[in-house]
Amino acid sequence: MTSTIRKCLFPAAGYGTRFLPATKAMPKEMLTLVNKPLIQYGVEEAINAGLTNIAFVSGRGKRAIEDHFDISYELEHQILGTSKESLLYQIRDVISQCTFSYTRQVEMHGLGHAILTGETLVGQEPFAVVLADDFCSAEGDGVLKQMVALYNEHQCTIVAIEEIPADQTESYGIIAGEEISPGLYQVKEMVEKPKPEDAPSNLAIIGRYILTPDIFDILRHTDPGRGGEIQITDAIAERAKTGKVLAYKIKGQRFDCGQIEGFVAATNFVFENLYTNGS
Repeated sequence: MTSTIRKCLFPAAGYGTRFLPATKAMPKEMLTLVNKPLIQYGVEEAINAGLTNIAFVSGRGKRAIEDHFDISYELEHQILGTSKESLLYQIRDVISQCTFSYTRQVEMHGLGHAILTGETLVGQEPFAVVLADDFCSAEGDGVLKQMVALYNEHQCTIVAIEEIPADQTESYGIIAGEEISPGLYQVKEMVEKPKPEDAPSNLAIIGRYILTPDIFDILRHTDPGRGGEIQITDAIAERAKTGKVLAYKIKGQRFDCGQIEGFVAATNFVFENLYTNGS
């Protein structure tokens, strides 16, 4: 029996310390590329992939995310009938298409722990994970839609990857495996943030995943790894020992908006390629 994906989980509990003081009182996921927050781009990518059950793992100080994906009656009343009303069309459309649920990661113990915290929202079904820090743009199908199509074919865990310079491996989870078709690898090994001399390849995991629900039991028994945190890379590596895990080289462009340089590059890209074209 095959299963389909309905839910997309957004871990959004981090502090965003690289962007202080901007993130002192505002979630980093609400930083905007031109006039739209990062988290909305991620949700729109999920909608493009057919995933409209949106789940957030948030934390203290993240109330703005919930408010963004809700109706603001006072604001709606103030701009009703004015030229500014059209500026809310996109977010109204997102809200009308999705259902939203939230839970809190009370203590920060890494991405793996954040995903485990989301189990109560996901349940026992396959699901996607989007890290809003990674802004992805693609012509045609979005990155997550590309991955959902692969899941429908292979029914297994899938991670998104891209090639990186060899000297940057200490910032990523790195995979090694057999290329079974152009840009698609069956994973044999995954290492979290290895030194360049220890990295099995230069294929880095980025912030898009499709996971099967057995990952929760694996995470429950995953010891803290790099940085003393529960790493999703370690859990997926364990999954690869007993089942098929695929790594997919995305078709599109990805910007690391968790870094100042990547955020500025993404802002320029959006302004030049999306915003000025009316998107």
